[in-house]
Amino acid sequence: MKAVIQRVSKASVSVDGQVVSSIGNGLCVLIGIKRDDVAADVKYIVRKILNTKVFDDGKGKRWGASVADKKYEILCVSQFTLYHVLKGNKLDFHRAMPAQESEPFYMNFLAELRREYVPELVKDDAD
Repeated sequence: MKAVIQRVSKASVSVDGQVVSSIGNGLCVLIGIKRDDVAADVKYIVRKILNTKVFDDGKGKRWGASVADKKYEILCVSQFTLYHVLKGNKLDFHRAMPAQESEPFYMNFLAELRREYVPELVKDDAD
C-alpha cells in the first residue's frame, strides 16, 4: 500500500460538479493498493496515517503533532494510479490491485482506520 498524505485546512471530493465528501482541518489521504497487499499492510498504513507528525503542536513546535493528537478529520480517496509504471510514454497499472479485489480491500482499510480512530472523523470519497 501507498499513502500520499497531505495536511489541509479543508478538502473535498466532487463528482460531476457535486461535492460528495468534505472535511475541515486534517489530512487528505490518497490510498494506492497493489496486487499483493495483505491485512498487515492495512494495519501498518493506518498506524502511519494516524501517528505521523505533520501538524504544529500546542506549544509552537513544528511537526510535533499527529492528526490523532489534534483530533482532526481525515478524507481518504482510493487512487489506483499510485501504482503506475511508465512504459515509454504510456502508463501501465499492472501493479495495482484489480477493481473487483481492491474495492473490498479499500473498504476494509476504511473500517480499520475508523476502528483505530474516531469513526465520524474519517470520511471517504463516497460519504
